[in-house]
Amino acid sequence: MRSLLYVPADQERFIAKAHLRGADGVILDLEDAVAEERKDFARGNLGEAVKSLRQGSGLVAVRVNAGSEADVAAALAAGVDLLVFPKANSVAVVDELDAMIRRHDGADTPVLATIESPAGVLDAAAICRHPRLAAINLGSEDFALELGGVPDPDVLRLPKLLVHYAAKAAGKRSLGLLRSIADYADVEAIGEAAREARRHGFDGATCVHPSAVALLNEAFAPSAAEVEWARAVVATEGTVSLDGKMIDKPLRDRAAAILRQVE
Repeated sequence: MRSLLYVPADQERFIAKAHLRGADGVILDLEDAVAEERKDFARGNLGEAVKSLRQGSGLVAVRVNAGSEADVAAALAAGVDLLVFPKANSVAVVDELDAMIRRHDGADTPVLATIESPAGVLDAAAICRHPRLAAINLGSEDFALELGGVPDPDVLRLPKLLVHYAAKAAGKRSLGLLRSIADYADVEAIGEAAREARRHGFDGATCVHPSAVALLNEAFAPSAAEVEWARAVVATEGTVSLDGKMIDKPLRDRAAAILRQVE
């Protein structure tokens, strides 16, 4: 999940090329990217859209509208790998989603939950422990709207890190950049934000434009220098010095994790 690319589920011309963009996954969006009068069409188009995306090798996901059992049923019937659930601001609403999924024979379908309110951030530890959730992120724009603030990096940094810590404490994947993804044109800033997020331990991020995919894939993967370092570290024993740094068990564990990611 280094890169998950949002594509409007009602835009067939975007869907037709989405599997060629190199993303680790494509999210067919039934929520914010689709106008209200087009939602029925988008829902009915999921079967063909998923079939088109299966031409690629990445995950296929659908972002449903919060509380819409029709969306959940259509996504599961289309055979998606992952559901993306917005406004996951309490354990109760995740429980409701879990019940919907079970009613439509999706017992094993994992969920990427998006927390989008101050209340959700404060309850993130409990939300992230929900067994239905495989990954969690913070929705920048809606969070800032509820906060009455502006979705700039300074405002988003603390809440994103709080959700990130909650996800990691629960053993879940944590996705996101410490900024909004809405400004997709500033590719230099996206690349730097992705590298910063990886330093904090984020696993990947979503994006709304194909131009960000390669940036995310590169930033959230180990570099050649990191792989070389990791191989040298795992070859050592005991507490030793390597290139002027002390090497002990925590660093060997980190090196082993880098090599597992490469594999």
